[in-house]
Amino acid sequence: MPLLDDVAERDGWRCWICDAPVDPDMSVNDPRGPSIDSRTADRKAKIAERLAHRGCNTRKGAVKVVIPWPDHLHVSDPAPLITVATRLERKGGREMIARCPTRQDAEETATWLEDRFSRLTPDLPVTTTIEPGGGQFLVILATTRR
Repeated sequence: MPLLDDVAERDGWRCWICDAPVDPDMSVNDPRGPSIDSRTADRKAKIAERLAHRGCNTRKGAVKVVIPWPDHLHVSDPAPLITVATRLERKGGREMIARCPTRQDAEETATWLEDRFSRLTPDLPVTTTIEPGGGQFLVILATTRR
């Protein structure tokens, strides 16, 4: 399957939805097996096909895709990452992504966001900043081009 291999290599054999590794030797019929998610419903997406686990891809057909935030991060009001990614791809700019109780929590969140967006939107370079406000720390995600 040359298209599957090409897409999988580009995406580093990681599911774009859950961000977990995809086993190239797993059957494509297994829920943990590789599949290509054609993001044709999102005509403005810069990357038309993404690698996903078969189960993640099937599940998103029934419900709107939600990128999960890791349990170890301490955040309040986390932004829906797919919505943020779509908006930043389309318009650029910057968005407040989450509020954190401590600077250390904000730094951990910022590091995770930059890493996650490097795979979620590989053609859209982003940076994070942390701004104190109201006794909390705001994590801001911004595009680095435009």
